[in-house]
Amino acid sequence: MNGLYALKPWYAGRLSGLRRALAARRVSPDTLTAAGVVCAAGAAAALAWLPAPAAALPVTVLLAGRLAFANLDGALARDTGRTTRRGALLNELGDRAADLLVVAGFLPLAPLWLVAAAAFATTLPSWVSLAGAAAGAPRRNGGPVGKTERCLLAVVAAASGWAVPVLAAAAAGSAVTAVVRAVWVWRALGQPETTVAAVAIERAVSTDKRVATERDMATERARATETAAESEKPVARGADPASPAGRRRPSPPPPSSPTLGSLPSEHGRSLPLDPGEVSGGITHTRPQSPADRGTQLRGTR
Repeated sequence: MNGLYALKPWYAGRLSGLRRALAARRVSPDTLTAAGVVCAAGAAAALAWLPAPAAALPVTVLLAGRLAFANLDGALARDTGRTTRRGALLNELGDRAADLLVVAGFLPLAPLWLVAAAAFATTLPSWVSLAGAAAGAPRRNGGPVGKTERCLLAVVAAASGWAVPVLAAAAAGSAVTAVVRAVWVWRALGQPETTVAAVAIERAVSTDKRVATERDMATERARATETAAESEKPVARGADPASPAGRRRPSPPPPSSPTLGSLPSEHGRSLPLDPGEVSGGITHTRPQSPADRGTQLRGTR
């Protein structure tokens, strides 16, 4: 029973372009965590000070930003290799602070005891999940009334003005969610350790596959861009860029071979040959010595 948490992979895919842009600008994941807290504070202020339904739009936009930053900070840390234990601690503290700030927006609209009960109940599911993870169970998220559903209930309160019933529903739903998670964690811890470890490994592998798929898609897009840029480069006039002639390469010089009437010497010079004798259609030649050349020259005078 994951509730709206089941849409997280789809939502993360929609934010992949923004995540790549943030990674290219080397934005810190801690900055995104802080931005999520600021968005929650702004939504609480709009809920407390603006009348319904005028508060609906700013509360919706700010809580959408709060959820986006909560998704981006961890994903950005994994993509850029900046996952640290301090960052994980800051991420959890930021989420709890954002939850409490949204509930604090109901202070002018509902009794104090109800606000205090809701503040305790809305953070209880996260504490159960953290306790289970500390004991060795996989981290459990989702509904029936998780973080996403609580933000949606706050938007309903901002649009309708029904602060008390909405806050009561959020508190009761969060308590049920805490019980559901506690039962799941209890059962997980009762299984053999190998089974618990296998579930954790399966979730880690699934996350790694998703990240690898997004990286492969980004690489393919970059290659397609480079190919398009290469195809737009000018080619030689009169040559077809798709044919091999359009990509001329310098041909190597032909190998030198001895011609008739000369023979290469060991020093690279050519020695003249005399006609020799013809026997059986084969001309036998030999290198001329300086004495032979002198004889020929004296016979031509």
